[in-house]
Amino acid sequence: MSLKRPAKDQPEKFEFNSSSLEAANAIISNYPEGKQQSAVMALLYIAQRQNNNWIPLAAMKYIAKFLNMPYMQVYEVATFYSMYNLSPVGKYLVQVCTTTPCMIRGANELVDACKEKISKNEFELSSDKSCSWMEVECLGACVNAPMMQINDDYYEDLDKDKTLKILNKLLKGETPKPGSYRGRINNEPENNRKTLMDLKNA
Repeated sequence: MSLKRPAKDQPEKFEFNSSSLEAANAIISNYPEGKQQSAVMALLYIAQRQNNNWIPLAAMKYIAKFLNMPYMQVYEVATFYSMYNLSPVGKYLVQVCTTTPCMIRGANELVDACKEKISKNEFELSSDKSCSWMEVECLGACVNAPMMQINDDYYEDLDKDKTLKILNKLLKGETPKPGSYRGRINNEPENNRKTLMDLKNA
């Protein structure tokens, strides 16, 4: 897993658009007076969604002023959590889980597929600038390991060949079907469930 660094090319300005501003104010209103700084993580996420899924330094400074808190504290939060992207990530962001359960079941093959199809290094854009990838900590789908997240969707029960097929579709501008690639429903056992047989999607 590589160290995240802010992009070299940074926009000079950032400010919330009307919908982001409305969402930010709605979140802040949930906090007692004097505790609004606790909304910093949510506001960083709003800024990231507005700015094509990455957070420039100008957005961190804007949020610091917005919440009346030191810029460095915002910077520390943005650089600590892997869910915040500090450089452009393209239309499709592939996040490969490499925590113990996924690694034991072959997450290194998924990483190899990303290096082969997207870019040699993490946080680098593909040749057509549509896609980038990164290693992340646990995504909470250990029972369906190894797995990866693409934007907001989970792709589970993968190996290198299945991952390559998914990435090929992405690079063609297609949307692969999310979920298990072993045909499992949700988190059922690999050899099919033995209970609740009368229920669909149990």
